[in-house]
Amino acid sequence: MAATVLNVNGRMESVTIADPDTPLLYVLRNELGLRGPRFGCGLGQCGACTVLIDGEAARSCVTPLSSVGASNVVTLEGLGSDADPHPLQQAFIDEQAVQCGYCINGMIMQSAALLRRKAKPSDQEIKQELANNLCRCGTHLRIVRAVRRAAGL
Repeated sequence: MAATVLNVNGRMESVTIADPDTPLLYVLRNELGLRGPRFGCGLGQCGACTVLIDGEAARSCVTPLSSVGASNVVTLEGLGSDADPHPLQQAFIDEQAVQCGYCINGMIMQSAALLRRKAKPSDQEIKQELANNLCRCGTHLRIVRAVRRAAGL
């Protein structure tokens, strides 16, 4: 077992993991105690585990720890805080875009990647970006409104 150093939410974190192919999600949740990324399907299909790796959305349940290297990993906790939420987090609160909350990590992180690439996306672009994030609660219209609000639309 070798120690691996990760840049997570702007902090250097050292973890000792026996298998370098351990999914990043397990390291984030089990070793670092971060609860933003969720385990959903374990296949990279639902989006609940989405994090940003160097600003791009990535499914952490299918991202092996060994592939992360020196990349900058940002989880939901790294976007903002209770005292100073990220504009997307605040917009989701303001639009009451959460019901059960299970998918919201993925919705916010995927939206953060979109807004990083395109500051003023159209409704169609927002919907397309979130198409592979599964939500069973039916708050899709509120989620789109939240992304629009965060984008200043």
